[in-house]
Amino acid sequence: MSASQTAVRSQERPQARRSLLKQWFNQETALAWLFLLPSLIGFITFYAVPAVRGLYISFTNWDMFSAPKFIGLDNYIDMYNDKQFWRSLQVTAYYVLLNIPLQTALAIGLAVMMDRVTKSALLRGLFVMPWLLPPVIVAMVWLWMLDPTLGVVNTALQAVGFSRQPFLGSPDQAMPAIAAINIWQYTGYTALLFFAGLQTIPKSIYEAAAIDGATEQRMFWSITLPLLRPVMVFVLVTTIIGSFQIFDTIAVTTKGGPIDATRVITWYIFEYAFNRFEMGYATAVAVVLFLILAIITFVQMRILRADSSDLA
Repeated sequence: MSASQTAVRSQERPQARRSLLKQWFNQETALAWLFLLPSLIGFITFYAVPAVRGLYISFTNWDMFSAPKFIGLDNYIDMYNDKQFWRSLQVTAYYVLLNIPLQTALAIGLAVMMDRVTKSALLRGLFVMPWLLPPVIVAMVWLWMLDPTLGVVNTALQAVGFSRQPFLGSPDQAMPAIAAINIWQYTGYTALLFFAGLQTIPKSIYEAAAIDGATEQRMFWSITLPLLRPVMVFVLVTTIIGSFQIFDTIAVTTKGGPIDATRVITWYIFEYAFNRFEMGYATAVAVVLFLILAIITFVQMRILRADSSDLA
């Protein structure tokens, strides 16, 4: 490199630094930071600080009544050797497998129906209404409806010739029943997300495919699903994270039973934190749950290519 080129580059560096400083410290940037400040303060106060403190607590033995005692990796070692922890993860994974595929399929079907058959605002409102209800209220209503003796579901089954079912009282039926409750509540909201995604697909693509002789089924698999991929990524990431965090329905209906059939990981954390007062161990389990969800989210976004769009 010649001396003149070196001199030019040495002059360019200060100019680049000044340009960067101007971008970060000007009137527009200051106004943007001013608008972000309330959310930033809330994030730091209610998320970042508790997360850092929680990470520290996971390395302690703390019963919430005395000062935390640092014990290193003992909580994580105990967790690895705890069969109940692995059982709760298995139960949670079972719930996710029951919930996510059926909910996603039903939501896509409802979205396509709303897009092709009717775009009624009233119909969309009816679909999203269960999602607007508090999960505790939904769980209480379904707890009554699925009651083996007085529930309207069993009364209807008996009226058409079927025997009464225990539903939430059966180890085999409890988790499918809870999955059905949450599918009922959240499918309409998920369908609206897919419906919004369908509105971004140019109708000219369907018209060109129809001219080429493509059937509705072929257009769905070759056009609709591929072009819904960005929405699909968002839906799968958020619904899987939400499914791993299920708590309200369990707390109201089964409380982890019967025979630990619905003892999901969040209920496991709750028991150790507020029943056994082993907050250090419970926090360690929460940290591991966070890592599991982070890995699952990363894998989903890589597989589904979340950073690209087929419409580009």
